[in-house]
Amino acid sequence: MYHFSYFKEHDQQVIRQFLTDHPFAFVTGSFTNGTQVATQIPMLFEERDGELFVQGHIMRNTDHHKALKENPHALIVFTGPSAYVSASWYSNPHMGSTYNYMSVHLAGKMQFMSPEALVDWMRRFTLQYEQGNTASPTVYDNLGDAYTNKMMPGIVGIEMRVEKMDTVFKLSQNRDEESYVNIIEQLKKRGGNSALIAEEMEKRKGSLYFEG
Repeated sequence: MYHFSYFKEHDQQVIRQFLTDHPFAFVTGSFTNGTQVATQIPMLFEERDGELFVQGHIMRNTDHHKALKENPHALIVFTGPSAYVSASWYSNPHMGSTYNYMSVHLAGKMQFMSPEALVDWMRRFTLQYEQGNTASPTVYDNLGDAYTNKMMPGIVGIEMRVEKMDTVFKLSQNRDEESYVNIIEQLKKRGGNSALIAEEMEKRKGSLYFEG
């Protein structure tokens, strides 16, 4: 991970909104022999007594489940859109090109939820993604016992108290204003993820460059 101060995001509200907007995360871990494991899953977060917890579920008896039982240390990586940035867009183009992106890394020790806690989490999880629609047939309480009794034993809930947080919001903050503005315009033309990066850059322009 980059450790340049100008690429760090310190606003906790911005970070939490990022976790909300980009919940599909890489959960990584390893066996004690060093063999790596990784799973991509959607995760929710909540705060308790000023501490941040992230929660999700994985399939039971997979390599990842077995690794976490053996070694609870985990790293969870939340990523947003990314975009290629051509150095030809800089006021001085004679340098290497790069990528702009946003990423939040959360580290800690993973714990397994009790069956009761997993049910409670599934209720919150399905309601959140069904936008609070309690009438939806796919929220947990509407799935029916025959389905949940069959499916729930095959998954395990996981929860991590965040012990360390690191961020990279690499959005050309180290470029001069002329380059910064041109990068935004060029990314907008490309659309898709590039336009999303341009939108994030525009939010920060006022705090980076002051007219006077």
